[in-house]
Amino acid sequence: MTNTKVAVVGSGYVGMSIAAMLARLCAVVVLDIDQCRVDKVNQGLSSIDDPDMDQFINNNNLNLRATLDQDDAYKGAHFIIIAVPTDYDAETNKFDTEAVDVAVADALSSNESALIVIKSTVPVGHTRFLQAKHGTDRVVFSPEFLRETSALRDNLYPSRIVVGGMTESAQSFAALMKTSALKQDTEVLCIPETEAEAIKLFANTYLAMRVSFFNELDSFALAHQLDAQKIIEGVCLDQRIGEGYNNPSFGFGGYCLPKDSKQLLSNYDQIPQTLIKAIVTSNSARQDFIAGELLKNKPNTIGIFRLVMKQGSDNFRDSAILGLIERVRLKGVPIIIYEPYLNDERFEGAEVIKDIRVFKSRADIIVANRNSHLLADCQDKVFTRDVFGNN
Repeated sequence: MTNTKVAVVGSGYVGMSIAAMLARLCAVVVLDIDQCRVDKVNQGLSSIDDPDMDQFINNNNLNLRATLDQDDAYKGAHFIIIAVPTDYDAETNKFDTEAVDVAVADALSSNESALIVIKSTVPVGHTRFLQAKHGTDRVVFSPEFLRETSALRDNLYPSRIVVGGMTESAQSFAALMKTSALKQDTEVLCIPETEAEAIKLFANTYLAMRVSFFNELDSFALAHQLDAQKIIEGVCLDQRIGEGYNNPSFGFGGYCLPKDSKQLLSNYDQIPQTLIKAIVTSNSARQDFIAGELLKNKPNTIGIFRLVMKQGSDNFRDSAILGLIERVRLKGVPIIIYEPYLNDERFEGAEVIKDIRVFKSRADIIVANRNSHLLADCQDKVFTRDVFGNN
């Protein structure tokens, strides 16, 4: 296994976490276009914020390095894993797969035998499109099921391993992922490419639906002055429902759920449905309701505590709090923001406050998607729907 070389294209949450896991058993080279990220990996540091990553790198003798050189990464690789972003394009109503398509073409032209494994989320049918375009079965799809801030753990202890490809090489990759994980009783599915793509989109859309359900439950409780926590606990004691993804928020967001649910909806363009569309639009309804609650008492200044989706995260792409900021701004209420990951003095027209004490003193209402011990001394003016105190 130590003779197996793996190239990983992209050092974000997906790429870095997979690279670190595989580097216990394989020679792994991460290819990225960001010099800063490449330098971090080569210094024995993580390119992402993940609470387990630094300790994992320090405690394991990983065969891991990074490069900006495409030929260096691809030469001699047995597997080339594509883990680049595919953002949703609102104008075309589908994922922008350009980065994936370019990476696949480059990998195929640079290496004549490696299996190309797409980990980036793509539209249903896209892998077969690429196979036909390039006249090869060396391109497969393997969905990732990673939670933000838990990417490494979710690779080491996977819920399942899915590989969309029926070739011997695809089965070898599935075996490599299972062997590299610490959880050895993981179920492995080697299925056709298109079914694997659908699994990814339907799984994330289901999670978005669950988040939306408990958010709308919370809206009902808030409107009728009921205790949302007690209702949720009673509902979730039913084993058919269970716990998980039941803590209210200002909406689902982050890297995957918003874009994946929108992509699934676009795949339904010729198929009757109502539920998928309702899931996609539920965030807007939730944010309208929360904004209305915030503005009821006519605050002079609204403070936004953190833009990130989760505690321990550095990501606020598609964060639900951004929708609230937009709605409040339209009403002309001044906004201040506390976000340690922001270096700018202003964000979306709002002032960024670096000092948490100044931030707390100036805000009439402090809006927190997730509560924090930093706000323990001013809970009387904190507005949050975080009833369980977890992500």
